[in-house]
Amino acid sequence: MNKYPEPTVGAVIFNPEGKILLCKSNKWNDQYVIPGGHIELGEKMEDALKREILEETGLHIYDIKLISLKESVYSDTFHEKKHFIFIDYQCKTDSINVQLNDEADAYEWVDLEEIENYDLGGFVKELLLKLKNKKQAINNVDIFYNY
Repeated sequence: MNKYPEPTVGAVIFNPEGKILLCKSNKWNDQYVIPGGHIELGEKMEDALKREILEETGLHIYDIKLISLKESVYSDTFHEKKHFIFIDYQCKTDSINVQLNDEADAYEWVDLEEIENYDLGGFVKELLLKLKNKKQAINNVDIFYNY
């Protein structure tokens, strides 16, 4: 077990049709989550986001905006006992062609109006519902607790 919290980045990625990318992962009880991953030592957060999204999905992202900070301390929604700090962004991509690596088992492009039809992992549902209800970019940063 790590001695320190693990900072991670995640992305709500909008494609040209305005749909968002959800990935199904066995790390998250086979539920759908947004793609992302760990920040490496010496790596800036947005650089980590671009790298992780490219590695996990093959997508190039831009127009990156910080939308959420979350903390997860030993949550049972993750397959290991870990303390995460989740730094989430919304961004855009010009492609719909996703090439998954071994981090995820499946993906779907989903309209925000349809998200409640999906089994969403962790705090993703609350984050996406907030986005859906605002109908546009979140300008202030939302901080979620107790996940």
